[in-house]
Amino acid sequence: MFFLDPHIHIASRTTDDLAALSRSGCVVVGEPSFWAGFDRSGAESFRDYYRQLTEWEPKRCAAWGLKHYTWLGVNAKEAENVALAREVIAILPEFLDRPNVLGIGEIGLNKNTKNEVVTLLELIELGARRDEQLLFHTPHLADKYQGTRMILDILRGFSRIDHARVCIDHCEEHTIRWALDEGYWAGITLYPTTKATPERAVDMIERYGPDRVLVNSSADWGPSDPLAVPAFIQAMRRRGRPESEIRRVVYDNPLKFFNQSVNFKFTPAA
Repeated sequence: MFFLDPHIHIASRTTDDLAALSRSGCVVVGEPSFWAGFDRSGAESFRDYYRQLTEWEPKRCAAWGLKHYTWLGVNAKEAENVALAREVIAILPEFLDRPNVLGIGEIGLNKNTKNEVVTLLELIELGARRDEQLLFHTPHLADKYQGTRMILDILRGFSRIDHARVCIDHCEEHTIRWALDEGYWAGITLYPTTKATPERAVDMIERYGPDRVLVNSSADWGPSDPLAVPAFIQAMRRRGRPESEIRRVVYDNPLKFFNQSVNFKFTPAA
């Protein structure tokens, strides 16, 4: 079965991972901006990173038949330094019109601090002004409940934003209903140390249905699995879910969401 991984950090993965994704049926990857595992030293480091996401990684993926798209922003872990974040936000418009850029992301909250909120508000304002799609990171573990509520509360202040063009990512059992009830897309991340297992993702789809649900690996430089979406497909089959529903979640849904970006160009498989 063909599938998309709408949230995977290709810059941290090896060429063997790209080959494995291609062999497993992946046709499109979406790569949001994220923390490098250390704090970048200045705005020019971000400029180089955005060049990597818009110039180099698409070529690396193309060698394995993968279409590469990206989201650009200031990740929540880098949002605490407001002065630096503002320098980076000033750079973003140079890159947002590049042909593989879907919108602004992943942005959001990490520890739910005042400074993170300041940075987030300025990123959302940029997105609203440019009519960009938005991809939100919700916090990990104990901070997720409060952080998700805060993000949704903040978004209510932006009447110009179309909820159908926003994904609230890293949803879990206690937050997914909030995103869906407000008309957003809900991302379920299949990550071994935090977030959800494939089996828990199936549980959520059985409870809330497949509409506006995306599943992704968020595979990065930490313990993570670039083939988490195929593992989810297997878990759905073990649960006896119909093939049409599986395809809807891993293929049709991300295509529908990505197609709302003016830069997304992909011919679906028959």
